[in-house]
Amino acid sequence: MTVGLAACSTQLAKYDDKKPLGPQVNYTITGIDAGAGIMAGTQRVIKDYGLAKDNWQLQTSSTAAMTTQLGKAIKNKQAIVVTGWTPHWMFTKYNLKFLKDPKLTYGKAENIHTITRVGLKKDKPSANTVLDRFYWTPAQMSQVMLKVNGGMEPRKAAQEWLKEHPAQLKKWTAGVKHVHGDSIHMTYVAWDSEIASTYVVAEALRKVGYKPNLQAMEMQPLWASIATSKADAMTCAWLPNTSGRYFHMYRSKVVDLGVNLKGAQVGLAVPTYMKNINSIEDLKKK
Repeated sequence: MTVGLAACSTQLAKYDDKKPLGPQVNYTITGIDAGAGIMAGTQRVIKDYGLAKDNWQLQTSSTAAMTTQLGKAIKNKQAIVVTGWTPHWMFTKYNLKFLKDPKLTYGKAENIHTITRVGLKKDKPSANTVLDRFYWTPAQMSQVMLKVNGGMEPRKAAQEWLKEHPAQLKKWTAGVKHVHGDSIHMTYVAWDSEIASTYVVAEALRKVGYKPNLQAMEMQPLWASIATSKADAMTCAWLPNTSGRYFHMYRSKVVDLGVNLKGAQVGLAVPTYMKNINSIEDLKKK
């Protein structure tokens, strides 16, 4: 069962490690938008770990609403359980920890892949080369995310990051034939991580003469846009788990250029001051 954000606005007391966690958070896991892969994974967690028996529920909201609620909870040292993923600026800004997942319902660490439409390599070879070469680290992605979270426009944050990392840009663009204002349509999910990767690779494409058109979408339309050639590329396929359903659905209609970031992770996260909550199993403690 999911509930809206407004349903859980009651002011909570400070976290008390001598009391069960459930009542302190109204048996609620604070989530993001309903269509996100991590939300489906969390519904499976609630089932696999028997949390529904204790009336645990998943609260839908948005990434912005979730991180706002997380920030308020941390400021007041309150209990909170959120759907979390790395790379994300919240793990840099706040002291958080993932809860152990002994049943591996969320799966192991993931990689983020770049996906293009069929025929892009032939139609726009220079763009395909840049997209194929695009690769960076979680720490590098976090640098861009922190700039955006601090109020900088995504394009400006991407431009500044590339200016600060000329060697990285050179790896992606060296020897690539320049074009003259050719358009390229990129779609992305409006998560902080995917905003960072999309805007950075878009600026790299501008350096070789392209004019990127960027469009935010929900996960299913995102994949459909690539599969039907309505869009050219995206850099936000978390595999094998988070985007796995859509990858298998559209596999024969898209091209996987491979990994652009290694070591991504999704799961339930809590502030580190909740010292006695270290596993999903701990949510059931009475």
